[in-house]
Amino acid sequence: MVIRYNIGNKCKGGVIILDTNFNQIIEMIEKRKNNAYRKVNEEMILLYLEVGKFLYELKQNSAYGDKIITKAAEFMKNNYPNIRCFTKRNIERMVQFYSTYKDDEIATPLVTQLSWTNNLLILSGSKTKEERHFYLQLSIKNNYSKRELDRQITSSYYERYMLSSGKQLPTVTKTIDEEDYPNTRILDTYSLEFLDLPNEFSEKDLKKCYY
Repeated sequence: MVIRYNIGNKCKGGVIILDTNFNQIIEMIEKRKNNAYRKVNEEMILLYLEVGKFLYELKQNSAYGDKIITKAAEFMKNNYPNIRCFTKRNIERMVQFYSTYKDDEIATPLVTQLSWTNNLLILSGSKTKEERHFYLQLSIKNNYSKRELDRQITSSYYERYMLSSGKQLPTVTKTIDEEDYPNTRILDTYSLEFLDLPNEFSEKDLKKCYY
């Protein structure tokens, strides 16, 4: 809704009415808020790649192998229990994430543009490097929520696309729900954990901070 105030024109009674579109202020807020969300997500993905690289190389140069991940998870749990995103399962994913993309120059700049949840969906749901590239680019282009991306992967969209000789397939009708609203695609649960916010702090609370 656009609210305008006329400026410089006098209405009856001599009251001056401003003609300014103050909705531009809301547009500025939304722009900076979205930039902040993207920056948080980018830093988190880069951190996970960095941790994955550290542990991957440690595993390669150690006789302990997979025990390295277990030891790392125990260290984080015992010494830094408030950092909730470093469970054994998530650390395993970080190592897998790095090992999958460490020599992939095409994917490296793409993964930071998606949420960790969407990256995990692509990582587990793709069989080849080409398929991963396809879903990475598709998700960025269409700003997919995790639910929409999961639908595309589960329905073998990539295989159907290739069988159609690269022709654009009909757009899948989206189910609009809370996860499909702007910003929720980037700032998922992992991002909130990355920010080390209190347990009772919700994404809605974070959004309120901008207003």
